[in-house]
Order: sequence, then C-alpha cells, then structure tokens
Amino acid sequence: MRAIVQRVKNAQVSVDGKVIGQINAGLLVYLGVGKDDGESDALFTADKIANLRIFADGNGKMNLSVKDTAGQALVVSNFTLFGDCRKGRRPGFDLAAEPEIAEKLYEKVVELIRAEGIDVQKGIFAAYMDVTACNDGPINFLIDSKKLF
Repeated sequence: MRAIVQRVKNAQVSVDGKVIGQINAGLLVYLGVGKDDGESDALFTADKIANLRIFADGNGKMNLSVKDTAGQALVVSNFTLFGDCRKGRRPGFDLAAEPEIAEKLYEKVVELIRAEGIDVQKGIFAAYMDVTACNDGPINFLIDSKKLF
C-alpha cells in the first residue's frame, strides 16, 4: 500500500461538480493499493497516517500528529501510485490491486483511521474526482507499507 500524505490548511474532493468530502486543517491522503496488499498493509498504513508527527508543537517542531491536533483527514483512492514509469512513456499498472480488492482495503484504512478518533472524509472509489487543497508548508510524505522507500 502506498500513500502520499500532505499537510493541508484545507482540502476538498468533488465528483461531477458536487463536493463529496472536505476538511479544514489536517491531512490530504492519496491512497493506492497494490496487488500483494492485505490487512497487515492496511493496519500499518492507517497507523502511520494517524500517528505521523508532522504538525508543529509550541516550539515550532514537527512533533504532533493529526490526532494530537484534532485535525481531519481526507482520504482519496489513487491507483496511479502503483504506476510504473521506468520503461517507455506510458505507465504500467500491473502492480495495482484489482478494483474489488483495492476498494475493500481502501475502506479498511478509512475505518482504521476513524477508529483512532479522527474525522475522516473521503472521495468515491474509482470515480473521476477533482481535488483541491491548500498545502501547508508544503509538507508531503510518501508511505509504503512494504517499506520500499
């Protein structure tokens, strides 16, 4: 499982011009599910997202998590995180999970983050979405449950 985690001042996701999810300060998370991912990957990823200390404390150090700041999370499915661009000019998606499996694991991650007491909004799985955000920093991190990076 792979995620791009962005610290944001606000973010929203729309489908067909209708806002589906929106948050104030917190995390915008793009989440991709790989074909070899399972429950343990969902657990690792959700825990990392909920507890990643990337918000400033009283001394200006990144020492607080989204949980600590009572921030929100907007989680958007994104199979292109498993796009392989090493050969040619068209990305290959052989490493991405099949939609039925990916959707279940995506929903599991959302459920696990909510279980941490975080208000989670989300997009619509497999929909064409418009995402807007005001990045804070910008602060962006990559997470890979297989720890490849």
